[in-house]
Amino acid sequence: MTCLASSSHIAIVMLFFTISNISSLYGRKNDTDYHALLKFKSMITKDPYGALTSWNESFHFCLEGSLSPHVGNLSFLREFLLANNSFEGTIPHELGHLSRLRVLYLSYNKFSGVIPTNLSSCAKLEVLSLYDNKLVGSIPNEISFLSKLNTLLLYENLLTGGISPFIGNITSMESFSVARNPLGGSIPDTLGRLKGLRGIYFGECNLTGTIPHSIYNLSLLTGFALPVNQLTGSLPPALGAMLPHLVTLQLRNNQLSGRLPASISNCSKLVLLEVAVNNFSGKMSIDFTKLRDIRIVFFGDNNYGRGEADEMKFIDSLTNCSKLEHLGFSDCNFQGVLPRSIGNLSSQLSYLDLARNQLHGNLPSSIGNLVGLTTLHLAVNRFTGKIPSTIGMLKNLQLATFLENQFSSQIPDELGNLSLMTKFALYSNKLEGHIPSSLGNLHRLLGLDLSNNKLSGEIPRELLQLSSLNILDLSQNQLYGSLPLEVGELKMLNQLNLSYNKLSGNISSSLSSCTSLLFLSLSANLFEGEIPLSLHSLRGLVALDVSQNKLSGRIPQFLQQFSLEYLNLSFNNFEGEVPVLGVFSNSSAFSVSGNSRLCGGLVEIQLPECKKLKKQKKRFPVFVIVILIASTLFTVLCLVYSWCKKKRKSQTSPSPANERFLKVSYNQLLKATDGFSEANLIGKGGFSSVYKGHLDHLDRFVAVKVLHLQNREARRSFMRECEAWRSIRHRNLLKIITSCSSLDFQGNDFKALVYEFMPNGSLHDWLHSSTRTSCLNLLQRMNILMNVACALDYLHNQSHTAIIHGDLKPSNILLDDEMVAHVGDFGLTRFLQRGSNQNSSTGVKGTIGYAPPEYGLGSEMTTSGDVYSFGILLLEIMTRKWPTDNIFNDGLNLHKFAYMALPDHVSDVIDSDILNLLQEDDMQTKDAIKMEECLTSIVKIGVSCSVDSPPQRMNIENVVHELQHILDMLQTI
Repeated sequence: MTCLASSSHIAIVMLFFTISNISSLYGRKNDTDYHALLKFKSMITKDPYGALTSWNESFHFCLEGSLSPHVGNLSFLREFLLANNSFEGTIPHELGHLSRLRVLYLSYNKFSGVIPTNLSSCAKLEVLSLYDNKLVGSIPNEISFLSKLNTLLLYENLLTGGISPFIGNITSMESFSVARNPLGGSIPDTLGRLKGLRGIYFGECNLTGTIPHSIYNLSLLTGFALPVNQLTGSLPPALGAMLPHLVTLQLRNNQLSGRLPASISNCSKLVLLEVAVNNFSGKMSIDFTKLRDIRIVFFGDNNYGRGEADEMKFIDSLTNCSKLEHLGFSDCNFQGVLPRSIGNLSSQLSYLDLARNQLHGNLPSSIGNLVGLTTLHLAVNRFTGKIPSTIGMLKNLQLATFLENQFSSQIPDELGNLSLMTKFALYSNKLEGHIPSSLGNLHRLLGLDLSNNKLSGEIPRELLQLSSLNILDLSQNQLYGSLPLEVGELKMLNQLNLSYNKLSGNISSSLSSCTSLLFLSLSANLFEGEIPLSLHSLRGLVALDVSQNKLSGRIPQFLQQFSLEYLNLSFNNFEGEVPVLGVFSNSSAFSVSGNSRLCGGLVEIQLPECKKLKKQKKRFPVFVIVILIASTLFTVLCLVYSWCKKKRKSQTSPSPANERFLKVSYNQLLKATDGFSEANLIGKGGFSSVYKGHLDHLDRFVAVKVLHLQNREARRSFMRECEAWRSIRHRNLLKIITSCSSLDFQGNDFKALVYEFMPNGSLHDWLHSSTRTSCLNLLQRMNILMNVACALDYLHNQSHTAIIHGDLKPSNILLDDEMVAHVGDFGLTRFLQRGSNQNSSTGVKGTIGYAPPEYGLGSEMTTSGDVYSFGILLLEIMTRKWPTDNIFNDGLNLHKFAYMALPDHVSDVIDSDILNLLQEDDMQTKDAIKMEECLTSIVKIGVSCSVDSPPQRMNIENVVHELQHILDMLQTI
């Protein structure tokens, strides 16, 4: 009786956990769980042990704490379900004692540590679910001993070390997911042995290499998901015949190439097709007619378009897909006319993205039939003619982008019927006529951009009564009249751009009510009068531009109290003294040029001194006046002589201090780079593009780094680089000549950094570019390493504040005309208090392959992280192998590759270019032995710097000392 009661008690507790787990599958709605558990309790008529006594309205059913090792004593346990709780700590290895266990669910907890290897003792285990925890280490090879395992779910953890080939031994496996783990490595060919496998989910695992052909022999697969990796190669033409049961095919964000197999048409059960952001090319030849269950199709950001007459014909076959909900084929280079059949797509279609192609002709009016649309992207094409009034029939539309086309005529009044619209972008077209007052009906609108068109008339007052607006951009049109008082009703407005119109009158004082404003541009209009003092309430302003108007009066003192990053008051009629505090203390952050009656301010802006108030005249004896005049003339002559002498000196040797305060405008940069032309593009990344330019007024070549401000991290990167620029000076750190924070020709925010130009390019080019005709010799490589080490030593130990570079890699090492290395790109820089190794970094932390392993586990950035990156950099310089090279898989990486060569086989891993040059020198035996010692010592430094454990890495000061010792040895050979 006691055993039965105890078993019942355990059963009830297990059911309690199970209900919690099941509810989590439906969104983890706590209210549903509470009521389900209380209803369950209400039906229990007898509870002799009081197991359910504590179940009430105030009881939170999610368990917290750690899992006791004594659970391993429940030897008859068959199912153990603890999912969706808050357990933390490690998973007890005592679970390996549960020889009868068949199901283990520990998902949705906070378990850390490694997966216990002795789970392999649970020989009857069929389901192992550990997803959504904080587990680290590698997937134990011992899991392959679980011969009955059919489900292995490890996704959403921090596992590394690749996918073990031994997994291929679990022939009972049906579902396998390791998605969203930083595993690395390649997909093992042995997975092709799992003939019963129905689901492969390896998304966001940093996988490289090709998809093994054996995978395509798993004919029972229904789920095939490998998105967001670095996979290469092509797909087999017969993919659809080999995997006919596919329901999900997810390969987006890889580097796959070749043709997209037409045989995908045979996957009649397909629901999700995602192959976007790859290098697929050739004609889109999938016949969607047979894919009647398809709901989601994304194949954008590839290169299918060839300008053939029928290349948009695939749209016709999509009309049979009555369940289609999402369709995206942006960035595909399609060049045809959008067929009328677009209006015959599924009435359930809610998302349609055709942006950034070369579609031309009129937009078919049939598009108004797609009444289920909530999102419509047509941006950056070549559509012409009117915007169809039928768009007004899309009553569910919430987001629409028509920007950068050639739409003309008037904006249809019917657009005012789109009452659910939140964001609407029509900029850079040829629209004309008045802005429809009906747009005032869009009461949920958050953003409206009508800039760069030919719109005229006054700003509708109805438009300014949309209290929900965050962004309003009407710039670069032909609008006239005054700024209506109703603008003050835009309480939520963050950005207001009315520049380059013909607006006139005074700046409305009602703007003071727009207290959420961050960006305000009224430039290039006909505004007059003074800046209203009431605008002192706009304390959140980051950028203010009122240039090219007819404004007058004094510059308001309250502007120097704002946290402005950019202020443009140029080309007005302002008068009086320029302030020197706040934004006015940084000459590169503000402009007051073109105001002839201003005086004072910073020396760098070169305005005349302000005249002092005249004091009451006093009479002096004549001889005193003569003496004063003579002494004054003498002083002036001395000053002129001193000035000329300094001027001659400065012309021969300009000082860094002067260079720091150079001012460069957007127009000067535009001219210097020939309009930021592709011919001058020398580099491009996620945050910025770098152009070569020639500044005529300085007669020097420069590198202009233009920030991609649509990336939120880019703005922070700009601020970090500017802060670093103000803080650091070292001959081996790339010099920033100046910064430019302005508006471009469309009135958009523009930020750029101007660097000294490095004629010998980047170290990355010298190591890996196929166009290089010469290679670096050993002495050049050693000097580069010494330059970089000295720069790091300065950042870590000699600058006023300890600085972490955060992204050391060959592409950020630039070489001048004498092959001296300069460390650049301070966009991820972090500052530390001296003596501390902690910082408050968040977000991006370096580049894969160069960032230390602890960053991937969420650790803060440290100086030892830079040392790790230096170690990898050194090994790459010496071996000329990428840290993400295809040879590095199954646990092998660049560090281990070099470590295994020590001490007697270093020449096996050294770049052959170095060895060939050394052989040409025909050294004597004694010198050859010395050279081998040097090579070994160099590799040892790289290995010592790149160990996984931060405390065991070399100090950068010791690195400099060791490199100098090796350089001294090389000089004697």
